[in-house]
Amino acid sequence: MTEKPPVHDVNDDDLTVGPPREWAAGVPGVLHSMEPAIKQLGLARTVKLMTSLNQKDGFDCMSCAWPDPDHRKVAEFCENGAKAVTWEANPVLVPRTFWAEHPISDLLDKSEYWLGMQGRLTEPVYKREGSEFYEPVTWERAFEIIGSKLNSLDSPDEASFYTSGRTSNEAAFIYQLFVRAFGTNNLPDCSNMCHESTGMAMSETVGIGKSTIAYDDFENTDLIIVMGQNPGTNHPRMLTALEDAKKNGAKIVAVNPLPEAGLRRYKNPQRVRGVVGHGTEIADQFLQIRLGGDMALLQAVSKRVLAAEDAAPGTVLDHAFLEEHCAGLAEFRAHVAEIDDDEVLLATGLSTAEIDELAERYISADRVIITWAMGITQHRKAVDTIKEIINLLLLRGNMGKPGAGASPIRGHSNVQGDRTMGIWEQMSDTFLDAVQQEFHFDPPRKHGVDALKGIKAMQKGDIKFWMGMGGNLVAAISDTQAAEKAFRGTEMTVQVSTKLNRSHAVVGAEALILPTMGRTEIDIQKAGPQFVSVEDTVCSVHGSHGQVPPVAPGLLSEIAIVARLAKATLGDSVPVDWTAMEDDYDVIRDHISRVVPGFDDYSARAGSREGFVLPNGPRDSRTFDTATGKAMITVNDLEHVERPEGRLLLQTLRSHDQYNTTIYSLNDRYRGIKKGREVVFINPDDLDELGLVDGQSVDVFTDWTDDVERALRGYRVVSYPTAKGCAAAYFPEANLLVPLDSASIASNTPVSKAVLVRVVPAAVPAVV
Repeated sequence: MTEKPPVHDVNDDDLTVGPPREWAAGVPGVLHSMEPAIKQLGLARTVKLMTSLNQKDGFDCMSCAWPDPDHRKVAEFCENGAKAVTWEANPVLVPRTFWAEHPISDLLDKSEYWLGMQGRLTEPVYKREGSEFYEPVTWERAFEIIGSKLNSLDSPDEASFYTSGRTSNEAAFIYQLFVRAFGTNNLPDCSNMCHESTGMAMSETVGIGKSTIAYDDFENTDLIIVMGQNPGTNHPRMLTALEDAKKNGAKIVAVNPLPEAGLRRYKNPQRVRGVVGHGTEIADQFLQIRLGGDMALLQAVSKRVLAAEDAAPGTVLDHAFLEEHCAGLAEFRAHVAEIDDDEVLLATGLSTAEIDELAERYISADRVIITWAMGITQHRKAVDTIKEIINLLLLRGNMGKPGAGASPIRGHSNVQGDRTMGIWEQMSDTFLDAVQQEFHFDPPRKHGVDALKGIKAMQKGDIKFWMGMGGNLVAAISDTQAAEKAFRGTEMTVQVSTKLNRSHAVVGAEALILPTMGRTEIDIQKAGPQFVSVEDTVCSVHGSHGQVPPVAPGLLSEIAIVARLAKATLGDSVPVDWTAMEDDYDVIRDHISRVVPGFDDYSARAGSREGFVLPNGPRDSRTFDTATGKAMITVNDLEHVERPEGRLLLQTLRSHDQYNTTIYSLNDRYRGIKKGREVVFINPDDLDELGLVDGQSVDVFTDWTDDVERALRGYRVVSYPTAKGCAAAYFPEANLLVPLDSASIASNTPVSKAVLVRVVPAAVPAVV
């Protein structure tokens, strides 16, 4: 028996706060996975889906991009993966009557949780200009409306086409093909807001913007440095890899402003010691770094590595590797020699002894992996910080050998694959030339807009049409008030979705919602049952096969939606057989095999049980496709993030019961939060200095250079052991505090991890 959707919305009236947990997963992880699944899906549907999740003949988890081991367990999923499957596969449907009962103004008042809990979307709906209501329309009418609008624009560049990382390789390829055939490179995606900084830094320094390790490298390493990430919540299956590394003798260092349960101790629910025993201590050293201090820490460690080499020449650096494969060492050596040690201590909030210990661990390890996520990528100098990660790895040859390398951890399940398929506003001429040769039209060459530039273009009226292939950009992007105003100023917004979210309420003059099939569902086209494929965080490509019938008849796959929209918009203006690609996804993969390097014999290899791994120069052969043909050791100027008296540096973060902007519940059990989200975590010493107390109602204001008031009002203070001078609040609510103009240098990623804020007693106390 499935649950009915809630009639009333949720709030923080029953918020309770307890102590943070000291360990992750265990039996509670199983219970929090399976209880909602069985309750919402029923036992049979739960068993069918969970035993197929991440299996070689099953479907790929839509929750994160963590790679799958060669040898799969029966339960090859984590708590968050199970929640994501339950969320998508819940057979509760949005009824046709819903649209007449809920005007846009009503949807605007609802939380992300309430919107998502209304059920799966089953038919296209259209909001006319001047109307407050969506109304059901046929698929043919929906495509006609969209195609007519696109063809009425003065320029293709007046349209922007966003992509979420849940989109498969095949859907991403046909989507970018349609957009470029239409005539624009306006292809922003969720990477713009997460690992764009990684792509920029690594492409310049090692010639590829992806991980340089394989999954098995975690079992063969001596040291793993985990920076700016929370595996226990954001990619819990990583904890098993860390546990296996520990079992094989590796040491682990956690670098993070908050002590996260998963990096303290892990109780693996599939092992006896994780159920009835103590579990595994994960971090051997925890460096509670100040927000914005990672670059200073990395430079300080590199300085110590070079000093150790000077003290014992020929024993510390990998001279053979550096001479053959690297450039820039002399300039880097001179630069780090001038680092001010006192500035490093101020920037990091760490002691000299803590930094010395990390340096000693690095020097004594023959094989080192440094892994990171958005706690690194969403800073003003994120690109330079990641370059410093590469610098440190290169000094001792920790690139292109077993158990060593750079490991950025992607958050979306196929965000990396989407970029490989051409979802980027700045694709190279080499890629565009290949598209031209394959499809016999000349794609546009002028770079398009990314996510932030797209919002600013909407503000100026330069972008009049916006389409989202999945995702929830309205909620995910920074500066919520400005972004929502920009969206409302467009002429039309279109969203391809499985369930309702904020992006369906904040819309243009006209708006459409196009419901699509989920990854769990069997996709049957004219040529028969179809599968899609994805690329994980270590460049492995594998198939994903839906396992259950679609929740409603008439749902279209993302590929079918794009193909039919392309025909309605472009007609016969380009020589592309859109129908053939919709009928048989092998046709898409055949095209990809001739356009994208590394995808030879794509259909056969992706359809095999093992999949295949893409070529990776730094990992496979220590070859580096950079401007010099060598790995680049770079010089980066340290920039200390100032914190004036009476101010705090705030980071946004996810709760445990959350996947990106999707809220599964109001609980965050690892941090002790239950039935609420409107909280701000602050160090107890900072509370004393600010004259605040635990439990007090406060207003949080952004300290920025313009006159715009950005404030979270009536938030509850939670005394929490975060780094001194640092605070935290939940994403996406706290996006409101991040100005559009606050972006990473070069990557243009919103700076969500070092927002200067002022926290004061609430003007109107929260209701208790």
